[in-house]
Amino acid sequence: MNKNEVVIKQLEKEQFDESMALSQFAFQYKRTAEELEHTKKQLEAEPAVRWAAYIDDQLAAQATVLELETYINGKRFAMGGIAGVATWPEYRRQGLVAKLLVHSLMEMKEKGQSISFLHPFAFGFYRKFGWETYTEHKAYTIKVELLPTRNTYVGRVEKYTGSYDFLDAIYEAYASHYNGSLVRSELWWKYRISKRKPGQIAVYYDKQNQAIGYIIYEVKDMVLRVHELIYLNEEAKAALWSFIGQHDSMINEVTITAPSDDLLPFSLTNPRIKQEIIPYFMARIVDVEAFVKHYEFLSSTEEDRLQIEIKDEHAEWNSGCYLLRIEASGNASLQRLDNMGDSSATIKMDIGSLTCMLLGYLRPLQFAQLARIDGDTHAIKRLQDRIPERTTYLPDFF
Repeated sequence: MNKNEVVIKQLEKEQFDESMALSQFAFQYKRTAEELEHTKKQLEAEPAVRWAAYIDDQLAAQATVLELETYINGKRFAMGGIAGVATWPEYRRQGLVAKLLVHSLMEMKEKGQSISFLHPFAFGFYRKFGWETYTEHKAYTIKVELLPTRNTYVGRVEKYTGSYDFLDAIYEAYASHYNGSLVRSELWWKYRISKRKPGQIAVYYDKQNQAIGYIIYEVKDMVLRVHELIYLNEEAKAALWSFIGQHDSMINEVTITAPSDDLLPFSLTNPRIKQEIIPYFMARIVDVEAFVKHYEFLSSTEEDRLQIEIKDEHAEWNSGCYLLRIEASGNASLQRLDNMGDSSATIKMDIGSLTCMLLGYLRPLQFAQLARIDGDTHAIKRLQDRIPERTTYLPDFF
């Protein structure tokens, strides 16, 4: 190997110690020996590939690609979750993360992971590589005297101490209505949810004894922190908020995050609670032809044919001009064009803009207003009319 040559290779379990040393330094935490052993078991169990950039046989940078699935328009998509991106200070600003990201994109394409998510340390940095903001959430801080009015409900709320399998069925019914929520595996519940969302669990059962909602929460220092509030209808939502209100004698306030379309303030007697809109995760399509083939557009009375041009500097297989054919049924395909034809009818965009449009974070005409896509307004409107309107939401972290 030549001096200063960068080699990208997969991290194996033998490199666990040096990889964890970098992670603990970069993310400023410290694990005990017991915690490291637990982390090692988790890494060995969870489906993922860990890539590293070596310079002169020294670990310089690393990134993990988690093998996950996400819901988009109610369908499951294979997704590569980028996590744990870190570089030792002496190797920073040498393009190592860029090499790891491009390598990861190629590997994800080969594995059939047509889309990728990540939580950015800096949105602008990852935007350069094709990822774009795809979801945000509302963060509420509610003083106890401003909580929703407690009401009687026809069902019952019970403390739950059983397995996560029972909760997963409720979660899946809830999450599949959003774009960009995770399909949670048994391992995800075991290692991720149990660790990041500790505390009490309560389940709401309706009068038919069907479990249609649950809450994961903890009470500490006079604050009730809602880690997860999942409900399948307004009955369950109202009942669980009434349950939260039953803690009024032991708390001063409640904190909770909710989807961006949440309407809680509208239902409050006094809606002047603290509200924040927090940009959260980013997404990018990895393989545009595979993604569109699996994507479900809205049905129509006739087929739509649109000419689109996609720019993707870091996944060249996506760049080019295509005929987007959307059948009346909603099924679609992309056909690469050698001859662009009438360029005035072409809708031009980068991969990040296309990703956000198809996930529903922003509409095509909004991107046109922001000068993020260019083309005939009528053609852009036709595209918008075929994209389902769904809220994006991710109640997880990686």
